[in-house]
Amino acid sequence: MLSYMIHRTGLGIAIVMVAMTLLYGMIHAVPGDPANVILGPRATPEMKQELKKRMGLDKPVIVQLATFFTNVATGDLGVDVFSNQPVSTMVFEMLPYTLWLVGAGIIWAIILGIPMGCYSAMHRNSFIDKFIGLISVSTIAIPAFVVALYALLLFSVHLKWLPAMGAGEEGNFKDMLLHLILPAFSVGLGWVGYLARMVRASMLEVLGEHHIRTVKAFGLPSHLIIFKYALRLAILPTITILGVGIGRMISNAVFAEIVFARPGIGKLIFDAVVTRNYPVVMGSVLISTILFVAATTISDFIAAAFDPRIRKNL
Repeated sequence: MLSYMIHRTGLGIAIVMVAMTLLYGMIHAVPGDPANVILGPRATPEMKQELKKRMGLDKPVIVQLATFFTNVATGDLGVDVFSNQPVSTMVFEMLPYTLWLVGAGIIWAIILGIPMGCYSAMHRNSFIDKFIGLISVSTIAIPAFVVALYALLLFSVHLKWLPAMGAGEEGNFKDMLLHLILPAFSVGLGWVGYLARMVRASMLEVLGEHHIRTVKAFGLPSHLIIFKYALRLAILPTITILGVGIGRMISNAVFAEIVFARPGIGKLIFDAVVTRNYPVVMGSVLISTILFVAATTISDFIAAAFDPRIRKNL
C-alpha cells in the first residue's frame, strides 16, 4: 500500500506540473496585450514597458515559467498587479467559500444519488427504476449555469424562500447556510443523477456475483444483502469517480459564484482572466489544480484500501 501511495502521489505532482505548463502556454496564446487591458488605451509606451517588467512579461516564456515554478516552491504565488496584495492571501481568503460550496454539493448529491441507485438496482426494470433513470439522465443533461439561473428566479425572486446574493453574514451560521443552499443545489444537481446511474450499474454487476447468490440462498433480507454485502463492492467505482467529480464541481462553482454574486476562487479566476491579471490567474488555477489532483489521489487511496487488486496493478 505504501508503494502504491508513493507512486500515486508522484504521479499527482507530475500532473500538476504538466497542467500548469499547458495553462501558462494557453494564457500567453490569448490575443491582446495585457498591458493595454490593465492600463487602458491612454497608457504611454513607457508605462506599458514598466508594467511588463514588473510582471516579468519582458522575459522569454520559458524563463517566466521557470521563475513561476521556483517561486511556487518557496510559497510565493506572486503579487496582484492592481492591489499589490500577495496572490496567496487573496486565494486563501476566497478558498473556504468554494470548499464549503463544493463540499455541500457533494454531500447532498451522495445522500440522494447513492440510495436512488441502490433502489433502482433492487427494482430493476420496474416503473420506479425507469422513473429514476429518467430523472437521473435529465439532471445530468442540464448545465449548472442553467440550474443556477432558474433556481435563483424560482426560489429567490418569485417564491422569496431563500436569499439570492452573497455568502451571508460572517459569523452567522444560519444566514451563511441559507445563502449556501441554492448554490450547492446548482453545483450538485447533475451529480445526483450521475451517482445514481453509476451505483445502479455497479450494483447490478455485483448482484450477479457468486458470493451474492450464496448469501441470497441463505435467505437473508434483500436490504441486508444490498447494504452490507453488495454496496461495499459496488461503491468502489463511485468513490473513484467522486474524485473527478470534485474537479467538475469546482468548475461549476464558477457559474454558481457569478450568478449568486458569491465570493470564491471561481469568481476570482473569472475576474482575473477578464482583466488579464496573470499572477492571480496562475495562483488561483494552481491551487484549484492541486485540489483536483488531491481529491482524485485520495479517492484512489480509498479505493485501493477497499480493493487490494488495485494495488497489485501498480
